Amino acid sequence: MGMLDGKVALVTGAGGGLGETHALLLAKEGASVVVNDLGGARDGSGESSGMADQVVKKIQDLGGSAVADYGNVTNEEDVKAMIQLAVAEFGKLDFLIANAGILRDKSFKNMENENWDLVVEVHLRGTYLTVKHAYNQMLAQDHGGSIVVTSSTSGLLGNFGQTNYGAAKAGIAGFARCLFQEGLKYGIRVNTLAPAAWSRLTADIFPEGQNMEELLSPDKVSPLVVWLGSDDAKEVTGRQFLVAGNSVQLISWQAQEIAIKDNTEEPWSVAEIGEKVSENFDKWPKGIQPTKRTFE
Repeated sequence: MGMLDGKVALVTGAGGGLGETHALLLAKEGASVVVNDLGGARDGSGESSGMADQVVKKIQDLGGSAVADYGNVTNEEDVKAMIQLAVAEFGKLDFLIANAGILRDKSFKNMENENWDLVVEVHLRGTYLTVKHAYNQMLAQDHGGSIVVTSSTSGLLGNFGQTNYGAAKAGIAGFARCLFQEGLKYGIRVNTLAPAAWSRLTADIFPEGQNMEELLSPDKVSPLVVWLGSDDAKEVTGRQFLVAGNSVQLISWQAQEIAIKDNTEEPWSVAEIGEKVSENFDKWPKGIQPTKRTFE
């Protein structure tokens, strides 16, 4: 018996990397899986049915139930078709993992509009469209559901050379923080994943020669994600999880007092507020260091 016996899941960008390990573990835990992948390169160019097909074959060879979908998450008709495929093949949709993404990294001074627009379109609009139609299907079914969207430490904490990617991933996190509040009424859970995992998308981000492919294997991220689709996770929603290797952390926001006085008083003067900021500065949390990478 698996934890997701009888569940139906859709995973976008499931032809390799994190999406593939999500799909394989979902099937192992008993879910029927729609494996979506456009089959393009990591920069979003090209398309092929081969990537989704090979994951479906792996699942079927292990005795699982899966079907391939080759749609583009930025195309609304394709997204509608993904949801319809899940319902036509398996009768319903219980779980969406919005994972599809691309990278077009450049330092901001060399960022072209095309690279900005395409990354934002695939990640933010692609997540919006897949969540929108999955959410509507879950509403129509009237028995709740689970949605996991994929953000990134680049969007939540920052990373050198990824202003386009970071902006899109921050947008996804903000989207989820709002949507989960609406989903409470309908039993639809919305959680956010910020993964650190080695894949073709991230291979050149991590340092070489330190066994990162094994230490940060994507199959170490998938257990939490798959669990979030189970009935055991029915009380977990609106949360942000950072998963790196076998480390799972909850990311939550904290406010640090800098300058407080009663609102009935006069506003701070510029000099006063500057003094307050300066006297607290050394107590602020330290920011992360930029990743050492070479860019054009």
